[in-house]
Amino acid sequence: MKKIISDRFLESASVKQSVASDETLLNLISIVADRLRSAIKNGGTLYSCGNGGSCCDAMHLTEELVARYKKEREGFRAMCFSDPGGITCWANDYDYNSLFARYAKTFCTEKDVLFGFTTSGNSKNIIEAIKVAKEKGTFTVALTGKDGGLVKDIADISLIIPSDSTARIQESHITIVHILCELLEA
Repeated sequence: MKKIISDRFLESASVKQSVASDETLLNLISIVADRLRSAIKNGGTLYSCGNGGSCCDAMHLTEELVARYKKEREGFRAMCFSDPGGITCWANDYDYNSLFARYAKTFCTEKDVLFGFTTSGNSKNIIEAIKVAKEKGTFTVALTGKDGGLVKDIADISLIIPSDSTARIQESHITIVHILCELLEA
């Protein structure tokens, strides 16, 4: 049992070391932070969406911005497309693939930023949301992994974690979330 525990910590550390030494990825995270800062300064809103654990990561991002990360400050405008009533209504009456696109069409503007979390990069509802948001002039960011999937060529910026493990990708996504919050509060 201890070997499994140790191995998982080492795997996680290895993936994060790969990210930490990837200058291109570090530059992209910096650009995303600048775009977020600009959106917030100009009255924009950060929107986010994801499925399952990625939905939880998307909610984590927005709660850190609305409430606080480390510093006492005014809240930043942020919302996750995670309302159970809206999700179940749309999925029941229409379909699940267009769910987040409906939210993007309803809320996103050219002042905003949309984050789509998808570890595979192939979640149809995330891809559709990013397409609709881009049509509305919203800056789009995909947090993904593996080879980036289909979303990597659609989002304005794709932060691709170099791993095939969903767990390791999600752990790195949360680290990016915390880094972005720290940069915004700086």
